[in-house]
Amino acid sequence: MESSHADVTGAAIHAEGFGLKGPRGWAFRGVGVDAEPGSLVAVTGPSGSGRTCLLLALTGRMKPAEGRARVADQPLPRKMAAVRRISALAHVPGVSELDPAFTVAEHLRERVMLKRRYGGSVRALLRSPATRRAESRALIDDALAAAGLDLASLPKRGATAVRDLERLEALRLTVALALIQEPRLLAVDDTDMKLSDEERAAAWALLRSVADSGITVLAVCSESPAEADTTVRTTGSGAGDGATDEEGAADAFATTGSA
Repeated sequence: MESSHADVTGAAIHAEGFGLKGPRGWAFRGVGVDAEPGSLVAVTGPSGSGRTCLLLALTGRMKPAEGRARVADQPLPRKMAAVRRISALAHVPGVSELDPAFTVAEHLRERVMLKRRYGGSVRALLRSPATRRAESRALIDDALAAAGLDLASLPKRGATAVRDLERLEALRLTVALALIQEPRLLAVDDTDMKLSDEERAAAWALLRSVADSGITVLAVCSESPAEADTTVRTTGSGAGDGATDEEGAADAFATTGSA
């Protein structure tokens, strides 16, 4: 699968003794990560072990409480804002989710508009409307191609509502939306949840392709796939009070995070 992101330099990730504490106690502790740029990193562990919180901490959305970490040579937590600027979230329940009432096209247009408003240069704003429209169309087309989402295959093409997408199609859309931000680090939660064996293989092939384009990928999963370059396992700390990953992430994100 060809991608315009082929010249991207992904974000290297290095962490030692990494830990994060939320309102319910420690979400995870003692985690180590060593991933080169363009790696596919599988984050595994039992439910409630802090996988989602680790994903958010390594993308600068949640503030770690102990240990050392550097993402693209930016130290955490001191440079959380810088890490947020180079990272993007695909599917992360409670933090980055699709609106079921929106259509696919509406989601794509909104993401391009947000990128133009908050991530574009002043020079880009001075270009003609026709030029900006062409650039937006090209950005969307490239992201859809990289995510393997063919609008022509959907029931109503771009007018298909998110609620009518299959699970794998929705995953591809969230990846496309994240790629519109042109990140160096992509994070996706619950990668293999509710997927058949065939769909799971397709999902990992997609993320492998994104990593091969140069973008580092962090993917939470129930079982590390053969495609992964690195596997990071969270075991929690025994202080999570039985909370799920999503509940723990939502609690801590509410007090420390930023989308």
